[in-house]
Amino acid sequence: MIETIYIAGGCLWGVQHFFKSIPGILNTEAGRANGTTSTLDGPYDGYVECVKVEFDSSVISVASLMDNLFLIIDPYSIDKQGFDVGHKYRTGIYSHDESHLIAAREFIANRSDSDRIALEVLPLTNYVRSADEHQDHLELHPEDYGLCHIPIELMNKYRK
Repeated sequence: MIETIYIAGGCLWGVQHFFKSIPGILNTEAGRANGTTSTLDGPYDGYVECVKVEFDSSVISVASLMDNLFLIIDPYSIDKQGFDVGHKYRTGIYSHDESHLIAAREFIANRSDSDRIALEVLPLTNYVRSADEHQDHLELHPEDYGLCHIPIELMNKYRK
């Protein structure tokens, strides 16, 4: 079954590049979630950089998506991943599907460090697609890998 979840893990370029290569991921799109404005023309009021992930739930589960997210983030960090600092770089899982949120919360609750996890797990209130220059950015501009908080070895974990 095709499902959609929104994953925030710091700068969206690396998050999109990483998740796009995972088996069971059908499509990704760079965007912003849960802001207070209807467009990205002005300040990013409350928005978090995220990746819209369409996945085949018969191939990959929300728990497996969480496993992969935790490979590429510092789950204890608030508003910071790597060199990127600010509220728009917080980490989170967002969805219209309550079962996704329950699975994400269970994943966190089952960790021995659950009391230290700084990851938001919230209903998706709104989503705005990022401009074209942010879509698949690292595929189009591999020279920007060095700007990303995700180590190159992890970026290529699933690539053949």
